[in-house]
Amino acid sequence: MNLPNRLSMLRMLMVPVFVAFALVDAQWAQWVALLLFCLASLTDMLDGQIARRRNLVTNFGKFIDPIADKLLVMSAQVVLVGQGRLASWLCIIMLAREFAVSGFRLVAANSGNVIAAGWLGKIKTVLQMASIILLLLLTPVSGEGLLGQTGITIANIVTILAAFMTVWSGADYIIRNFDCIRDM
Repeated sequence: MNLPNRLSMLRMLMVPVFVAFALVDAQWAQWVALLLFCLASLTDMLDGQIARRRNLVTNFGKFIDPIADKLLVMSAQVVLVGQGRLASWLCIIMLAREFAVSGFRLVAANSGNVIAAGWLGKIKTVLQMASIILLLLLTPVSGEGLLGQTGITIANIVTILAAFMTVWSGADYIIRNFDCIRDM
């Protein structure tokens, strides 16, 4: 297994540890969760850069990287909904897109097509991760946190942008690759 794929696997292994800390009702645990989420997010950037730079792009990497991203982002969003830091309807929109694209990817793979993530999907992931980082900076108890009311406003704006990119990138993904399932 090459280094980029190991980084994707590491990201997946970090998810339960992140969730465990995020669910602890103590400020120190929230900081640890934030740090873990940031580190896991960095592995997403690194694995892609390393794979492209060293010509280590594999079908397994095209498969596991988006799964690791979805697992990290969706786990964080579910935790944030449970803590009242993220509106459930926004989480549902993002979950629905991920299920639709993953299902589409599965059908395409069944036909022998492995479809890598496009640039809109990468922008969507960055916005989702930025949104989660900002929402993790909000304190579950008071709802404010490090940046006060300004932080809440910024977190809300980035979260809405992430939701918009989620819908746009999902529609673009399916439209661009529809011929993979047209004959089914």
